[in-house]
Amino acid sequence: MPRTRDKVLLGLGGVAGLSVAAWQTMFPWLKYDLDFMRVGKKIGQHMSKDIEIKRYIIEMFEETVARCPKKTMIIFEDREYTYEFMNEQAKKVANIAYEWKFKVGETIAIIIQNHPSFVWTFLGLQKVGLGVAFINYHNRSKPLLHTIKVSKAKAVIVGPEDELFHAVEEIRPELDIPLYLYGKSTANVPEGYISWDDLMLNSPAADISKSLRSSFTLVTPCIYIFTSGTTGLPKPAIVNQGKAIGFSKFLMFSEMTPEDRVYSTTPLYHSAATLALFSVMALGGTMVLRVKFSASHYFEDCRRHKVTIAQYIGELARYLLHVPERPEDGNHNIRAMIGNGLRADIWEAFQKRYKIPKIVEFFGATEGTAAFVNTWGRVGSCGRLSPFLNKISPTKSYIVRYDPRTDAPLRNKEGRCILCKIGEPGLMIGGIPNPALYAEGFYLGGKEINEKKYVRNAFVEGDAYFNFGDLMYYDKDYFIYFKDRLGDTFRWKGENVSTNEVANVLTALPFIQDANVYGVEVPGADGRAGMAAILLKDTVEFHTDLLPQIFHHCEENLPVYARPQFLRFIKEMPLTTTHKQKKVQYVKEGFNPALISDPLFRVSAETKTYIPLTTENVSQFMAKSRL
Repeated sequence: MPRTRDKVLLGLGGVAGLSVAAWQTMFPWLKYDLDFMRVGKKIGQHMSKDIEIKRYIIEMFEETVARCPKKTMIIFEDREYTYEFMNEQAKKVANIAYEWKFKVGETIAIIIQNHPSFVWTFLGLQKVGLGVAFINYHNRSKPLLHTIKVSKAKAVIVGPEDELFHAVEEIRPELDIPLYLYGKSTANVPEGYISWDDLMLNSPAADISKSLRSSFTLVTPCIYIFTSGTTGLPKPAIVNQGKAIGFSKFLMFSEMTPEDRVYSTTPLYHSAATLALFSVMALGGTMVLRVKFSASHYFEDCRRHKVTIAQYIGELARYLLHVPERPEDGNHNIRAMIGNGLRADIWEAFQKRYKIPKIVEFFGATEGTAAFVNTWGRVGSCGRLSPFLNKISPTKSYIVRYDPRTDAPLRNKEGRCILCKIGEPGLMIGGIPNPALYAEGFYLGGKEINEKKYVRNAFVEGDAYFNFGDLMYYDKDYFIYFKDRLGDTFRWKGENVSTNEVANVLTALPFIQDANVYGVEVPGADGRAGMAAILLKDTVEFHTDLLPQIFHHCEENLPVYARPQFLRFIKEMPLTTTHKQKKVQYVKEGFNPALISDPLFRVSAETKTYIPLTTENVSQFMAKSRL
């Protein structure tokens, strides 16, 4: 009996007068496409059904509660939280929010660390039709204030940790919306805040009528996830109900079932963790959640809780390889790991050491219109973009040539984009299959901020594509590979860093005239570390006393991943003829003291300053570095 794959090839061969063997000889990559179609068809059917019956995220959760109330939904710090318990807490949140009388689709911001309360707070707000802004709790000062205000939040709910309270307290004078605080009673809640604990204690766990969210559509806001961009401040990517349905199917690429236990240490405000959470709720699985990543406890947690699917980002795998080898490294129940950013240079070593049967690497963007998934285990690849898959896909995507001076797509004499050849790095652009889903844009914030992400009239007049801002290439089998980020952003510690944001923070110091910020490669590390070329004001002479001032200023105003790891002090700022900073030469020189005559420094967390980096000590630094 011919396999399904061969039946398809027989069909194609019959039409074209070719045998199966001939098709496989002429197009050997087709076998990968047909394997992918098997998984993709199943996912597509589930998505279509959910869209047809309006089964949104909150419906998925409530159906799972009704189906298996006593099943564990979340395991956190060795405590098990059932679907029924999570729903009871969510109903309390919903009854509190109901009294606010906000309109369906209006937004509440939550600043909560990884904890089951993050999940039940989100679910309770969804029960009454409110959108939820997932605020990055590492942000401080201006970036934090910006994320709350740009989300148009009607209220903010803050977690119980002191560091979160202090972060919000710093910007409280500039907020004119209610602030609710976990972890305090009315008797001891600070002035300007409302005790969330007391509200929860007194709130009934009564069901909220589903008619309250009867106006839900595919474009009704579900959540906002913040991403850094070239504007210099985090932008709220819109995840509407339609896109959220797509999120809930993502772990099906790892063939997830209701019996799976999914481990995530990624912050829940991050889209990677949201993919896992939504998939768990949709299928009725279990999520094993940790406050933050710990390399020494990662596989220990997985063994103790019998994890079957683990989530990763590239840096996570590298940190796990730094852990001293143990006899029990491969002793676990994990059958698949899914994530993005796993570098080819450590892929096989990681998979072999920890005996991971399957690695599923993907590429996408929270605000993007397409995603790519490597379900075949091809080392280093993040998916496929073959002519056949692209032909049948509702979201046509392409890798096109770009101008490194402008980071914009190159155009031919007809003004159209030029496709890249095999092995040629280019800009990834994704089609927009249903423009109605993006009627409000990719980001909350108006036309101008969204227009920058469009590539218009790419191949025919009037077409439009989403610009991922990433350089990709594909091999002879049409597997695609991530090359680098473009322009004013780079990736470090699993986060996108805006060079403009960092430069603006640096130039706020009274002695800095200008700052040119860029990412540099660090051997053995994922992404690019931040480096700043600093031009002091004419009246300022360089002195090492300036270095701790820069350190503390960055510590107070930037998240950890955005703080410069290296500094060089320059005598003049190189500019283009259009008065834009030149970065290419600086990026090439990196932090190599043999190539740099300027004073050069690297961060020192131990001494809370920057210390000299020279030809004499750079080798020692690289040997011990754990950037």
